[in-house]
Amino acid sequence: MQFKGQKFLVTGGAGGIGLALARGLIDAGSQVVICGRSQESLDTACQQVPSLIARRCDVSNPEDRASLIDWLQSEHSDLSGLVNNAAVQSRMNLAEGVPEHVVAAELQINFVAPLMLSLELLPILKRQKGQAVIVNISSGLAYCPVASMPIYSASKAALHSVTLSLRHQLAPEGVRVVEVVPPPVDTGLGDHSARDALAAGLPVLTPDAFVSETLARLGADEQEIIVGLSNASKEPGEALFAVFNRVLTTN
Repeated sequence: MQFKGQKFLVTGGAGGIGLALARGLIDAGSQVVICGRSQESLDTACQQVPSLIARRCDVSNPEDRASLIDWLQSEHSDLSGLVNNAAVQSRMNLAEGVPEHVVAAELQINFVAPLMLSLELLPILKRQKGQAVIVNISSGLAYCPVASMPIYSASKAALHSVTLSLRHQLAPEGVRVVEVVPPPVDTGLGDHSARDALAAGLPVLTPDAFVSETLARLGADEQEIIVGLSNASKEPGEALFAVFNRVLTTN
């Protein structure tokens, strides 16, 4: 695919790999709309990257999503790409008991929100004459769960599964569906996954390196982009287990 002239929505785009991807897409010639829950964070991102378009939205809230969709229909009906990046990652011990609302909240933002936003944007994306793409940011923990993050791991496994189904069902509609599996990325935000990976002796990519490989492989029309494992001879699950197993056994 070509990035020049395309317009993307990046959820959770005010920081971390979301902002890095937004910046990379702009550098590649795309227009980018970002959304997030914090207006302050969105304003800061726009100061760093002035060409960004920002809209406050909690994608886990159906009313917020409906307002976002209406705004996009009115102001950005040429939207051709969705990057489902927004997620939360919580450590918890299920043996100690976890309230249902805590479990539901993490599943809502990590799985339900990206699925529903993808479906709700279909009327716009289907108009883009085969140029549309949905990119779901998954995780190696979809294949190899870490016991200390059980709901996050399960939500990413669910996202991986539904991505495969969407890919087949949306192909006749001219909408590509891509899964990106990031390695540990040092976002400079104190992410404990990156710290755990470093402690376990695993490589941690810079945001620029992550974006460079991701966009190169997205541009080459790959559907399953396991960043850092482009030459892996194993099946994705086997390869990811080999990479993440040291983190699994030390956490």
